[in-house]
Amino acid sequence: MIELKGVKKSFGKHEVLKDVSIKVEEGEVVVILGASGSGKTTFLRCINFLEKADEGTMQFGDKTIDFKTAKKNEILHVRRHSAFVFQNYGLFANKTALQNVMEGLTQVQKKSKAEAEKIAKETLDWVGLSDRYDYYPSQLSGGQQQRVGIARAIALKPEVILFDEPTSALDPELVGEVLDLIKKVAQMGITMLVVTHEMSFAQDVADKVIFMDAGVVVEEGKPDEIFVNPKEERTRQFLSRIISLEPMYNI
Repeated sequence: MIELKGVKKSFGKHEVLKDVSIKVEEGEVVVILGASGSGKTTFLRCINFLEKADEGTMQFGDKTIDFKTAKKNEILHVRRHSAFVFQNYGLFANKTALQNVMEGLTQVQKKSKAEAEKIAKETLDWVGLSDRYDYYPSQLSGGQQQRVGIARAIALKPEVILFDEPTSALDPELVGEVLDLIKKVAQMGITMLVVTHEMSFAQDVADKVIFMDAGVVVEEGKPDEIFVNPKEERTRQFLSRIISLEPMYNI
């Protein structure tokens, strides 16, 4: 279980997160929606300490961490039990698909090279890249690169995976295949927080939907509650605009 309370983050005088609190149960898939600039990506990055929140606390399993005074061992604990999937893939350009997946296994989890290679190959097979072990990112399509990113995440067997707009950098024809893979990951029972603009995906996969705007949580609830009968006018405005523009993908 993850519970975040009173998370605040500013860049200079610009207050990006104003007082964000959420609770995520074990095995829950939580989708975070919001317009660009709403603070959702910054919030996700603060959870994994890719950004350092100015204030707030996080309960991660049995550990309670104060963002302002977080120690190195506390940050390492979070990173060892979570994984992050980036919108721009975040792969090492000078490493093959296999080496990219092995990196976290050897560097963070301290597994032997042989064990890491075995796990990496099994995971790449699982995401449909058994014929791409020795390909570099520049030799892969955007969809294939993101599948490597997802393989890298699940190879770590994390308790939580954080997805930051995982389809936003993809060509439209590749979005469906990546969404289908994320749906497959969700069926594994891993706790997931997903920042996305894909409304049909959110309706289909999420256990809970959170709508953020201007650095605060405006509304949260089950997908049917948010998409069918949102309580807040700002939520209704956002959904009416986004859903009318969203293409339908076969996922």
